[in-house]
Amino acid sequence: MDWDRDRLAEHIRGKRVLVTGATDGIGRETALELADMGAEVVVHGRNSKKGKSVLAEIKERTGTEPDLLQADFASLQEVQTLAEEIKEKYDRLDVLLNNAGVYMEDREISDDGHEMTFAVNYLAMFLLTLSLMNLMKESAPSRIVNVGSMAHASDLDFDNLQGESSFSGYDAYSRSKLCVNLFTFRLAEKLKGAGVTVNCLHPGVISTKLLHAFGISGGATVEKGAENLIHAAASPDLENVTGNYFINREKTEPASISFDRKVQDRLWRLSEAYTEDFWISDPAG
Repeated sequence: MDWDRDRLAEHIRGKRVLVTGATDGIGRETALELADMGAEVVVHGRNSKKGKSVLAEIKERTGTEPDLLQADFASLQEVQTLAEEIKEKYDRLDVLLNNAGVYMEDREISDDGHEMTFAVNYLAMFLLTLSLMNLMKESAPSRIVNVGSMAHASDLDFDNLQGESSFSGYDAYSRSKLCVNLFTFRLAEKLKGAGVTVNCLHPGVISTKLLHAFGISGGATVEKGAENLIHAAASPDLENVTGNYFINREKTEPASISFDRKVQDRLWRLSEAYTEDFWISDPAG
């Protein structure tokens, strides 16, 4: 699918977009480009120094000064605090772009007791998205874009969901990205008729720290990866498109387990249990 920047810019101009993980790699480039296209970008990051660097570059490009919101996605409390800050500060959110992610070679445990890859790549996304759901509904038509990966797993062992019995960095990453798929498609179903679309995508094989962690050299530029995120966030062709998975801006079929309702619901119930101390009810319905 062709990349028509001017057409996308016309559609995204003036809209408020939260980009998580916007201080490095594809997320950073996405935030910079969206701001240059006229979107009102809210930059999220964990590192203050990197965040301020992004703000400075956006100001240099556009003359605007976007907001920087800090939160460590390894902490569910910080995720919830971020959501509350957003709801207090903004009366609308047109696009939630869930981009933040990590690759961990070794098994580490978050402050909440979860395996770090699962916590950052999936559980933080689950909590943040549902915590902002009422705001997204009030902002309809609005979009949720979840960054997944073509490296997602093709099955899910709930007895080893967080590497309890065996662990490898690649397997943990693959599981977390399958969880993103499962969450995306179940949420899209829950939100039918609400004016909020939910899609996920593989950003491409991009030359970032994550690719290097896989031991792979080369890859496309972060600019190319950002094009895929921006298309999902801004394309008028996707105004009413929901529950899809994209590679290179084309609808693609992920692993079939991604659509398994029993697996989706089991993961959803577990995710609710893991995050129950941070929200009261399911605003997705």
